[in-house]
Amino acid sequence: MFDLVYAMGTGGAGGGGGGGLGAFLPLIIIFAIFYFLLIRPQQRKAKQHKQVLASLKKGDRVVSSGGLHGVITGLSDEVVTMEISPKVRVKVTRGSISGVTSRKTETQG
Repeated sequence: MFDLVYAMGTGGAGGGGGGGLGAFLPLIIIFAIFYFLLIRPQQRKAKQHKQVLASLKKGDRVVSSGGLHGVITGLSDEVVTMEISPKVRVKVTRGSISGVTSRKTETQG
C-alpha cells in the first residue's frame, strides 16, 4: 500500500515548484494594480479635501456631509458655524464639510 506513495516520489525531474520570485510575481502585480487604481487616487482625494478644509473662510458657501447647505459665519480650529437660513446657525465639525459650492471674493463684500 505504501509502495505506491513512494513510487510517486516528489516530482523532482518532472515539473518542480517554480522559482522564488516567480511564485510572488502575480502577487506583486496585483498589489501594483491595487495601488494605482485604488490607493493612490484615494490618497490624492484626501489631500485635496484637506486643502479645501484648510482654506475655508467666512462667507464661503459650503455643503456638509449631512447635506446642509449654508454660508460660513464663524470658524475655529475644529468647529465651523454655518448659517443655513436667516438667523439660523448651526455648528458642525470642520471635517464634516464635504465641499465648497462658491467662494467669497473681495468684490462680493
